[in-house]
Amino acid sequence: MNSVDGAALVIRLVVGLTMAAHGYNHLFGGGGVAGTTRWFAGLGMRPARVHAVLSGVGELAAGLALAVGFCTLPAAAFVIGTMVVAGVTAHRRNGFFVFKDGFEYVLSIAVVCAAVALLGPGQVSVDHLLARSGDTGGGPAALAVVLAGLGGAIVLLAACWRPNRA
Repeated sequence: MNSVDGAALVIRLVVGLTMAAHGYNHLFGGGGVAGTTRWFAGLGMRPARVHAVLSGVGELAAGLALAVGFCTLPAAAFVIGTMVVAGVTAHRRNGFFVFKDGFEYVLSIAVVCAAVALLGPGQVSVDHLLARSGDTGGGPAALAVVLAGLGGAIVLLAACWRPNRA
């Protein structure tokens, strides 16, 4: 394994397992789906329960897929879209720094997923084992992943986000 493949593996494992844990927490941690639903309702996501379940399942699935390098580019696009939605709905108004609940963390995760798309899944991945030629990474792939993530986030926000006006 060369250093680029090793770097891709480490990044995929850390970000993927972090996202999987985050999705698991949406579904089963603390207040479970009911607590996530209340939180999403407070953010203005409608219908809140649908978004709570889909975010939990989606983050769990995309995180695990990213970690093992299966459908790496679509998984990275999903994570980018999720981070954009989180950044807009929950963190943007708090500024940059994470210690103020700002968008520093979600921006970092999104950029790392764009870098994964640029690198590709690497040789230590299910995509490589399956010889999935469409998941090789590179500039055009990274651009497509970023645009897919941003596009999905924009559509979701336009269709379902109704921020509460204080």
